[in-house]
Amino acid sequence: MNPISTTLRAAALAAGLASTAVQAASSPLGIWIDHTGRGAVEIAECGANLCGHVVWVKDARNAKSCRDQILGDVKSVGANTWDRGWIVDPDDKARYSVELKPVGEDRLRVVGYMGTKLFSETMTWKRAPADLKRCDGKEV
Repeated sequence: MNPISTTLRAAALAAGLASTAVQAASSPLGIWIDHTGRGAVEIAECGANLCGHVVWVKDARNAKSCRDQILGDVKSVGANTWDRGWIVDPDDKARYSVELKPVGEDRLRVVGYMGTKLFSETMTWKRAPADLKRCDGKEV
């Protein structure tokens, strides 16, 4: 094998690995600490859409909310954007439309809105540490 083809193959492999890393970083899948720091939500695939369940609570008094579903029916709508689903505000139990958009590897922009994004609230969630102690009994 000549040195040029070896270099080209190595470059192609590196490009493929970089592409995989970018795809992982641009996904809302995983565990996220909410904007208040009081809870964490695991976002996962639920059929063709995404959903999210509470998997950590800071205050043991809120332990009853562990495993509650607070995100549902969130659909991929384009490059690094998921929308047209719902989110529940755990404080007032109100249900809103939601848009999710990863911002880098460790931030998730969460936009809750009613009907139109003109009347919305934007929150930034951060990726949970790998050693987060889950309240649902599952291992990280």
